[in-house]
Amino acid sequence: MAATDWSGIHPQAIIDPSAKLADNVTVGPWSYIGPGVEIGEGTEILSHVVVKGPAVIGRNNRIFQFSSIGEECQDKKYAGEPTTLIIGDNNIIRENCTIHRGTVQDRGETRIGSGNLLMAYVHVAHDCVVGNETILANCATLAGHVTVGDYAILGGGTMVHQFCKIGAHSMAAGGSIVLKDIPAYVMASGQSAQPHGMNVEGLKRRGYSKEVLSALRRAYKVIYRQGLTTGQALSELKEQFADVPEVQPLIDSLEGTGRGIIR
Repeated sequence: MAATDWSGIHPQAIIDPSAKLADNVTVGPWSYIGPGVEIGEGTEILSHVVVKGPAVIGRNNRIFQFSSIGEECQDKKYAGEPTTLIIGDNNIIRENCTIHRGTVQDRGETRIGSGNLLMAYVHVAHDCVVGNETILANCATLAGHVTVGDYAILGGGTMVHQFCKIGAHSMAAGGSIVLKDIPAYVMASGQSAQPHGMNVEGLKRRGYSKEVLSALRRAYKVIYRQGLTTGQALSELKEQFADVPEVQPLIDSLEGTGRGIIR
């Protein structure tokens, strides 16, 4: 706590003496920062926010009013163990978001990377891992143990079943119910979610070349247009695209699935 600049702490905020706040942290009125919380430089906690620990929040995040960060999880097996929440840098967490700590039955921590936008009413349950530069639109809901890859987008009201994996650069349309893994790059929608091609526009914005996009389209057809099993498609991808590193995330999606991929 030594050398902390307290000028940004509103007098009506409640800060536990054991909390560690770096310089230039802002805490608004009626917010509560509990024991075991560490907050990095430049992070802004607006009014009426509850942050509980153990939790580590990085630099230059903005957490909006009425969010609950680091609360104990909603798993009935949870028995008060000191599990953790870790949040990276430069995230925007909008109104009424709920992000819970992990459980000892899994990794013991919930982790959110950097550069993410979590819109209002997003829920991130225990033991989830959210990558970098993702967008979770209003009311997107992650059940426990969900993994979300970098640059993935979940439309408003998307619901993701526990243990599902959302691949990097993939996209789920608003209102989707995701019961199986969405492979990298794939667009999905529906209840339950079905594949609807590659997220080509998103990949163009991120600088993917025409040659790479063509290869990814062909890889998609191997998975979804040739009547192959997941194992057969995996073998074909490894054989046909060994010289295209951008296909590797697709291969990883198929190799790493536990619940199976959307079909």
